[in-house]
Amino acid sequence: MTNTGNERRGGTAVLVAAAITMGLSAGVFYIFACAVMPALARSDDRTYVAVMRNINTVIQNPVFFLCFMGAPVLTALAGWRLRGSAGARWVWAALLSYALVLLITMAFSIPLNNALAQAGAPASLREHFEGPWVAWNVVRAVGSTVALGCLCRALLVYGRPGRSRQPTTSHAHTSSTANSHS
Repeated sequence: MTNTGNERRGGTAVLVAAAITMGLSAGVFYIFACAVMPALARSDDRTYVAVMRNINTVIQNPVFFLCFMGAPVLTALAGWRLRGSAGARWVWAALLSYALVLLITMAFSIPLNNALAQAGAPASLREHFEGPWVAWNVVRAVGSTVALGCLCRALLVYGRPGRSRQPTTSHAHTSSTANSHS
């Protein structure tokens, strides 16, 4: 295999890893939006606050952070590796979408989590937390899903023969065969 083939394979591997970590992150936001938060909405205030505090503590672990922060790092690396290729713009769109997810997390979700961790009456804590946190989580679910879709599109475009920086052997062979029959 030529060096170009190794470079292409490496670009594909990073792009696949970015898509996997992005998918896992999108899945976390999705499952909160469609299952965790609706289930907690059925709970009394004390249970709601206790469970969300536990979730906010437990989720801070290396496995979660590997995907949550690995997604933008791998997406940026994929963008750099695919620079100049047909799929690069999709990778950069994915990174932009997920950067907005990270911004929302830092600007809204984490401060809401921190406020919920403070002492106070469960009903009051829940009242200030639940509506905004659920709404911003839906935005994060949509943003990370858009990012995943962009990475999937990049995989399709980058893997399409004749659309990358270097033409594939079969594409070059087809062109030379067509020219010889003219």
